[in-house]
Amino acid sequence: MTQPIADSSAGHTTHRHAAAPLPGRPCSIAAALQVLGEKWALLAVRELFYGNHRFDRIAGNTGAPRDRLTARLRALEEAGVVERRAYSERPPRYEYHLTDAGRDLAPLTQALLAWGDRWLSPEPPVVLRHHPADRPDHPDHPLDAAWTCRTCGAEVHNPDIGLEIRSPGWDRQGPKPPPGR
Repeated sequence: MTQPIADSSAGHTTHRHAAAPLPGRPCSIAAALQVLGEKWALLAVRELFYGNHRFDRIAGNTGAPRDRLTARLRALEEAGVVERRAYSERPPRYEYHLTDAGRDLAPLTQALLAWGDRWLSPEPPVVLRHHPADRPDHPDHPLDAAWTCRTCGAEVHNPDIGLEIRSPGWDRQGPKPPPGR
């Protein structure tokens, strides 16, 4: 189970959830996969991004077994990725909505979509479209997203990325040998 941790970095308050310690290299990817690493979790998040909030619609559109989907949605709720909102009291019924943490998964879902389109799909089954809200006279168009550095404004490519290891006792190759060895 995760425990919320208050964080006021980057000028705003977020609520992080402490992940249980994992074997191997300390890594945020491994921690994220503890929450999102099962396909039904990511497909449920996809459906929430597509605006499908009710369980039956999510189940039908993902093809997930209902018991597995129930477990995934509970885990996502526990991790602070989704929240349940009642839409009926009798019988009790809930919709699922992304939290701020869930909405922050948009670049991940977009990257998986782009990768699948490039490497697995002969024809993209879905095209993301950009509707520039600040430019109503500009027509919407297919989204061609790029990764941009907020510090310098440059588009970022894989060869431009370096690695700073901040975990004590670790370097790029793995755990550092104890002193004196």
